[in-house]
Amino acid sequence: MSERWTEDRIAVQSGRTVLITGANSGLGLRSAGVLAARGCRVLLGCRSPERGAAALDSVRESASGPEPVLVQLDLADLASVRSAAAKVRELTGDALDVLMNNAGVMATAHGRTADGFELQFGTNHLGHAALTWLLMPALRGAPAARVVTLSSLAATGARLHLADPNAEHRRYHPSAAYGQAKLANQIFGIELDRRLRAEGSTVLSVLAHPGYSSTGLTANMASSYQNALVRGVIRETGKLGGMLFAQRVEFGALPQLYAATAPDVEGGDYIGPDRFFGMRGQPTKVRTLAAARDPHAGAGLWDLTAELTKVTPDPS
Repeated sequence: MSERWTEDRIAVQSGRTVLITGANSGLGLRSAGVLAARGCRVLLGCRSPERGAAALDSVRESASGPEPVLVQLDLADLASVRSAAAKVRELTGDALDVLMNNAGVMATAHGRTADGFELQFGTNHLGHAALTWLLMPALRGAPAARVVTLSSLAATGARLHLADPNAEHRRYHPSAAYGQAKLANQIFGIELDRRLRAEGSTVLSVLAHPGYSSTGLTANMASSYQNALVRGVIRETGKLGGMLFAQRVEFGALPQLYAATAPDVEGGDYIGPDRFFGMRGQPTKVRTLAAARDPHAGAGLWDLTAELTKVTPDPS
């Protein structure tokens, strides 16, 4: 990937269908617009009907192929995840080419999902894992499907607490919880590919991270805090960091677009920016964390996820 890689190098995507979670803003909305412009049928997985409708109108304007479709999806509610998966299988006739696990919440105040899980672990990992398992029949129905799961630089140095993933018996720290959730994304993506390869599947599980990008997550993080002073500090700190270090969302979305479309991508690959300690630059293959490659951690998270979500793992 020494040659500069841009959206223009994405091949025509006619005949392919992609589901993007969190497609109403940031990286997800950008990815949806780019893929729709290349002829892909885009399914926008969004929690808010109003924001989803606005995103649908935006993507529709850039689409050169089939009409994009809005899919109601709240990853913090497993009933919604099951309903969305059933809807996607119906819409695609069990032939889904790409599942882009993009949505996420970052360093929020302590909260719980509809099912009682810690908000970040429940949304970023459990919701996506359940959705992936439920959509595996549709992914197998496509000739060379990919699951693209977003991790983060925040996973570096993070720890996965398999015995207490929901911080019920330890102090909750927003950044540590976010790091755990993004490490779980990385562990799950690698374990998924490990099991797909073992069964001889053509489906690939691939990872990506956007570096430090202006995605709107900081504003969402700030709004989760009740204290006005805390909200203000987070917003202003985020603005300063964005001005100094962040790359625009157009560049931040490139790693996941590469992971979803580039012909040289292989199962287990991790795509991220190539410069400034991985915070910005061109998409390139980077090394996953040693903790994420640990097969014992992978098996442990896999079993725990099945226990918590009550969704049957696939591959089994």
